[in-house]
Amino acid sequence: MGDRTAFFYGTLMAKEILYRVCFGDAKADQDPVYSIRTSQITIVPAILHDYQRHKVIGCEYPGIRQQEGQEVRGTYVTGLTDADVFRLDRFEGNQYDREDVKVRLLNKDGSEGDEEHQAETYVFKYEEELEKEEWCYEEFRREKLKNWVGSSSVEYDEVDDAAAINAKAVEAAKAGV
Repeated sequence: MGDRTAFFYGTLMAKEILYRVCFGDAKADQDPVYSIRTSQITIVPAILHDYQRHKVIGCEYPGIRQQEGQEVRGTYVTGLTDADVFRLDRFEGNQYDREDVKVRLLNKDGSEGDEEHQAETYVFKYEEELEKEEWCYEEFRREKLKNWVGSSSVEYDEVDDAAAINAKAVEAAKAGV
């Protein structure tokens, strides 16, 4: 089981996208091969204070920036491995920095819990590329998710290439090459 935690506030809030990035399969939770790993991942609603989520100009995904007094609702994910974070880093690419943050979990009624949790999140680097308008997860899920869950989405090319190279390196190391 992995001991890495993350806060996701955009496309990775969709379990299908998270699983596609980490396991190469949007329906990994329905595949017996991945069932042990997916059962070790927990996804719960959370809130990040003093940040704001924006649309990225010309893109279907958001970015966050520090903004005192604002908040971003998203998901707190536990059970991630170093390999998962490797794939997540490739997915997020060079537009984001992975940073440590503190989040609070949300109660079932949507209210904020008392306990803070440490997590890593991806903060957008280029403020000038962010629209003023807030990015809406519900709108993304309704109108854009279908573009992201198919195996042919170009969004996953770098993730898949990096994972393939890493797998070949592991095999070579095992073979003593």
